[in-house]
Amino acid sequence: MGIVDGLVRRVAVRHEVQRQRQSLYRVAYGWCRDAQLAEDLAQQAVEKALRNAAQAHDPASVKGWLYRILANCLRDHYRAARPHEDLDALTETIADEAAGPEDACARDQLGRRVRAAVGRLPLGQRQVVILVDLEECSYAQVAQALGIPVGTVMSRLCRGRRALRETLIDTREDPQTTRLRSVK
Repeated sequence: MGIVDGLVRRVAVRHEVQRQRQSLYRVAYGWCRDAQLAEDLAQQAVEKALRNAAQAHDPASVKGWLYRILANCLRDHYRAARPHEDLDALTETIADEAAGPEDACARDQLGRRVRAAVGRLPLGQRQVVILVDLEECSYAQVAQALGIPVGTVMSRLCRGRRALRETLIDTREDPQTTRLRSVK
């Protein structure tokens, strides 16, 4: 590979790293459930990626490479700080012009329940669920990002989804008891 090809590749990798910045934050937040820590982790991952842009051989595989760097940043943070899980849910309400206040409230409650359930998953399952189900990464990308075999990705995803299903179904309120009845 010539000097020009290497330079072009590094520029493409740097551009892709900057383009994936928001995705890194979302994934980091999903993994650690702390907005400030997620911002720090995403920033660390971007810095490391930009410093080591020459290591990325193919701009098309940068996404998996970035998630691997992010996973390593999180692992390093946990090793250094030995933090506890912060399960405080961040309430995000997405305004829907067609929905009424009841719909917005129900959507907000469901979002909080799902975020809390994901937050209670073991870290390995939480990482895989967020990358596959929310960030739409392939199993191979997740395996690369986390440094685990594809089979482990599949089993963690299966166990994580099963735990979420059981948690969300067990805690679901009976719809008959929550309806308002009209009296004539």
